[in-house]
Amino acid sequence: MTDIAARRAQIRERQLELMARATFVDQELGTHGSPDWQDNAIEHEEDETLEALGHAAQKELQMLDAALHRIETGEYGFCVACGAEISAERLDILPATPFCRTCAQ
Repeated sequence: MTDIAARRAQIRERQLELMARATFVDQELGTHGSPDWQDNAIEHEEDETLEALGHAAQKELQMLDAALHRIETGEYGFCVACGAEISAERLDILPATPFCRTCAQ
């Protein structure tokens, strides 16, 4: 079984990174609005990319919150689908994963 305290710290650290990214995205989106139509078109493309990054960060934050909940309830490290233990190697790569390798396929 994995070291739960270390895993919790890893998840919280990732949450802080994602919250900082979300703040940056919000700030960047708020600064655009050039009166020049060419610049505005470029900013619009950049905004779409920033919005995609923001949505990805929000989704990962939800997964991390769910992982912390599983830690608190003693269910972390076990597949939510089949109940099998999730390998430490898989949790090293995907600390918020709720699925074992078999069920994730």
